[in-house]
Amino acid sequence: MRPTAAPSLAPAALRLGTEGAFAVLARAREIERTGRDVVHLEIGEPDFPTAPHVAEAAFAAIRAGETGYCPAPGIAELRDAAAAEIARTRGVPVAAEHVVVANGAKPFLLFAVLATCEPGDEVVYPDPGFPIYESAIRFAGATPVPLVLREHDDFAFSVDELAARLTGRTKLVILNSPQNPTGGVLDRATLAAAADVLRDGPAWVLSDEVYGRLLYEGEFASIASEPGMLERTIVLDSFSKTYAMTGWRCGYAAVPPPLVEVFTRFLVNSTSCVPPFVQRAGVAALIGPQDGVAAMLAEFRARRELVVSGLAALPGVTCRAPRGAFYAFPNVSALPLGADALADRLLEEAGVALLSGTAFGAAGEGHLRLSYATSRERLAEGLARMRAFLATL
Repeated sequence: MRPTAAPSLAPAALRLGTEGAFAVLARAREIERTGRDVVHLEIGEPDFPTAPHVAEAAFAAIRAGETGYCPAPGIAELRDAAAAEIARTRGVPVAAEHVVVANGAKPFLLFAVLATCEPGDEVVYPDPGFPIYESAIRFAGATPVPLVLREHDDFAFSVDELAARLTGRTKLVILNSPQNPTGGVLDRATLAAAADVLRDGPAWVLSDEVYGRLLYEGEFASIASEPGMLERTIVLDSFSKTYAMTGWRCGYAAVPPPLVEVFTRFLVNSTSCVPPFVQRAGVAALIGPQDGVAAMLAEFRARRELVVSGLAALPGVTCRAPRGAFYAFPNVSALPLGADALADRLLEEAGVALLSGTAFGAAGEGHLRLSYATSRERLAEGLARMRAFLATL
């Protein structure tokens, strides 16, 4: 019998990355199964329940029989509500037919790259930044071009460096504000200067704004509000963080007209649609009472103060106060351990699950990322364990 070749994987599949948070969570769960306690500071998931009126909207839709297929780009009511929300919060006119709904925000990261790039094209993205940016870029065969966010600039990027990274092959620029993992926020002046650089070039812009309502100071700014930018910018938002709906898997984006049909086809070819009862919950979230969002932000503000002051009191650790989202990104470069080893040992020896800054790119070296989306009691316990561990170094 002639020998046969073993089946192989497609090279593109092997280029896909992952999120370090889920790997650390899995290891933390293994440790917990041995009977040890772990303080979870790794996952960016609000520890608040979804608002009752939002959940009830989904239950009512299920009782009404809204459990079948619906239009791939979203039900009309959610596209209307999302368009109004984006227009209100970004100060730009958005038509409902230019809004697309997907199963969370993540699909749009992949859709944006696949719709605009071919192998050899370049994508500029923030470093440190959400790891799925680089994963999607590499999967598409495009070339990732990191734009470094520096701590001394409060994790803003240099517009001159942005300009230097743009070439004739740049097809997409990814921006994120408020940022994961740094908690940094891009101010209007930086975005206006960036728009001046991008406005007349060939690149689309993906503006990841899923933490836009979780802002501790100042006013939220979107590059889409700059003259001439809405026509080339994908404005991305989601229900996961703002409304404590991570498991509902529903996000939306204002999409430039040439990309609407392309994104719709991606949905038809992948998930068909977001379940209509989930979308009804999204409508209720956007148009219903917002007091839950305000209460959550107030609690995150209190947790931020606890975490930043607690980290700053640790030997060899400094930490800038995040201006948005719910992440702290302390600098641990003065410690005798690198960030990767430090994160590993804190989990294995101290029972504190957090992430090395390198999980978000090479520029994250010398930092850790902590999510303070957990109770103040658990945050205090995690800080105490970190202090005890550092005393042994």
